[in-house]
Amino acid sequence: MSGQREHSRSGASGKTEYITAEGYRRLEEEADYLWAKKRPQVVSALADAAAEGDRSENAEYIYRKRQVAEIDRRLRFLAKRMDAVTMVTEKPKADGRVYFGCYVTVEDAEGESKRYRIVGADEWDTKRSEISMDSPMGRALLGKRVDDEVLVRRPIGDIYLTITGISVDA
Repeated sequence: MSGQREHSRSGASGKTEYITAEGYRRLEEEADYLWAKKRPQVVSALADAAAEGDRSENAEYIYRKRQVAEIDRRLRFLAKRMDAVTMVTEKPKADGRVYFGCYVTVEDAEGESKRYRIVGADEWDTKRSEISMDSPMGRALLGKRVDDEVLVRRPIGDIYLTITGISVDA
């Protein structure tokens, strides 16, 4: 399942879906886990349930059959996404602007500071302080510089943020 295309930032045009190397690796790890560990466990439990007799009234059999279908559906989705995305392996430019892959520190009107990394739509995770480049905040930050004030239009209400730091390294 590794049909990814590596991409160097120079000459990028069009609407390509980007993913960081770390994000792509997480997709691969999920697919590997589902295929090599989870699916065999569920198929084994399905076989055990099938051996119990009448399948039409066997709740365990029906449940395990649905589990296999869900795993297979997720594996197909992951395979399609891994083929569709472009893995960006090059660090962002360090020219003072916010780019895909950058770490950005912002401050709100109350003086609260937060640091985010701009990543692809398939890999964002608020627990790791990663935001999608396609999110309202990601779109508002891209291309901006330190001390720029940005308006983030959110479904829960607009907010102004000031960029206080940009880094290409964690």
